[in-house]
Parts: sequence; structure tokens; C-alpha cells
Amino acid sequence: MSTSDGVGCGLDNVNLTEEDRPAQVPAEPGMWSGQLIRSPLARAVYNRLKEDERNKNDRHVYWYRVVTSRFSPDLQSKFIQFDQDEGTDEFLDNCLEKSNQVFTQLFYSVARPILNFFISQTSINGFLYRGSMFVFSKAQFEKLLQLSPYYKGENLLDLGAGDGRVTKQMSGYFYTTYATEMSGVMVRRLTAEGFKVLEVEEWSSNGIKYDLISCLNLIDRCDKPLTLLADIRKSLKPGTGRALVAVVIPFKPYVEFGSKTHQPTEYLHIKGSNFEEQVEHFISIFKQSGFEVENFTRLPYLCEGDLRHTFYMLTDALFVLRSSGDVS
Repeated sequence: MSTSDGVGCGLDNVNLTEEDRPAQVPAEPGMWSGQLIRSPLARAVYNRLKEDERNKNDRHVYWYRVVTSRFSPDLQSKFIQFDQDEGTDEFLDNCLEKSNQVFTQLFYSVARPILNFFISQTSINGFLYRGSMFVFSKAQFEKLLQLSPYYKGENLLDLGAGDGRVTKQMSGYFYTTYATEMSGVMVRRLTAEGFKVLEVEEWSSNGIKYDLISCLNLIDRCDKPLTLLADIRKSLKPGTGRALVAVVIPFKPYVEFGSKTHQPTEYLHIKGSNFEEQVEHFISIFKQSGFEVENFTRLPYLCEGDLRHTFYMLTDALFVLRSSGDVS
């Protein structure tokens, strides 16, 4: 799950659409808003503390909200509704703990722009051991894939696995976990976790068939997304193999590695002015690529924060796909 440029990890909660954004609470008359604080650092910390207070009892229902009536009856039956569960709470609590480590965050703030001259944002996060992502909890993963806690498949492949935190959420359900990653720093971290790291150009031609291939927030970061989908389809175990694909909505391609323009060679023209319309367009692309959608959902794509924000969030659409030739 490689990230783009941006504040620390490539996620920024200012990207919420108006229909998803929570109402802003104005300061009460006579209440000090912190705008008079002169120190930029002190002001940032103060504003983050106020933001943390607002998030404390917020269950963030708008992160998961979908207008299902915009979908056809067939798609409505495939949508799975989630909410903020215990696993998500644990990640957010961990973000709060790290964000409160002021001196550590100051070090990150100084180191990041210096390292940016030499390595990518993803590698910076791996080098500094920061910016971990959260896409789903174990309970949500089980429900999406309709797995029992005791399920044990043979092979998992996590494409663009980043630091491996999300890979860990899935790896316990499989005997062997493979991963790919463009960042050399992240490759070393994945290897240290015991995952078998495959070459980016070779994973689809090594003869291994996978029970599950996860492609989480990679479609908008790779140069050839249609080729990627074709490679995923041919690498799935015949009859039972599935793909788990996550895409940030609204869709905004940005190629981090191997592109001077940061634009993909294979450009997906995703239409739609809201979450539901873009999801339907992606489903049509998956069908054209030889997949059928088993189910789908909406989840927050979360990233550890910094001094300014405890966490960052983008909206993810997640799809469970099966090769259309395997659908009975």
C-alpha cells in the first residue's frame, strides 16, 4: 500500500467530500479558539488537542455511510455495512498515543524534508518506522471474505504490502504469505516479518497460484492498472481463488515509482460525482477485466498522524472479486 506525497503518509482528511464531512462545531461566544497563539508549534498542538477532543466520542458513522438506493437491486444485495469496531478503535488509540510523543514527532518533522531529497515518501515512512496504515480489522476481513476464524488457506499474496501491518491482519489465515513492494526499505521490513518477498516483475509468472491476492490502494498508484488486474486474474487458484481490491474514492491516480509525470500509462477514466457512482464504474471495469464482484463495502483508509493531526483518513471502496469463469 504505497503512499503518495503529502503530510507524513499521503493521507489527508481534507479530502473528505462535503456529504462525508462532519459538521464543524463553532466556538461558543467568549470561548478562546487558540487563534491568538503565536507559536506555530504550540498552535498546531493546541488545535490537534481540540480535534482529539471532538473525535473522542465520535463513532464516525459518516466514514461508512453509503446511499444504497443509488445502486441496482443486485448491487444492494452485495453491499456489506460496517461500522467503527474494536479493531479500528485500537488503531485510533495507538495513533493518539504516538501523536502525543511530541519530541518524537518533532524529530519526524525535521527528518522528513531532509530525507525527501534522497528517497520516496514510502521509503521515508519505512526508515522512520512511522505512517502505518489501517484498512480493516480482522473481524471485518473475516466478514468480507466470509471466513471462519479457523480458516487456513494455502497461499496469500499482498501486492504493494508497505510495512506489512495490514499484511499481518491477513497472514494468519494462510500457511504461506507472499508480498511485493517497490521500496527497498519496506522490502527489508517485510523480510524481517518473515514474509516471502517476490520481485515486482515476476510474481505473476512464477507458477504459484494464490487463494487470495490483496491489492490494497495500489490501483491508483501503479502505472498499468488494467495489466495488473489481468495478472491478478491469471494468478488466482482456479475455482476458489479470490482478489481483495481496495480503491480510494474519489479516484486520483498518482504513480510514485518509475514515472517523471506521476501519471499512469494505462489511465482509468472513472466517472461519477459521488462514492456510489464511482463504485459502479469500477465494478464495470472489473467485469471487463474478467471478474465478478462477490461483495463490496466502504471503509476508512487510516494512517498514523503527526503533530497536526492524530490520524489521516481517506475513503476506501473494497471489492471481493472472483474470476468470472469460476462463478457458478
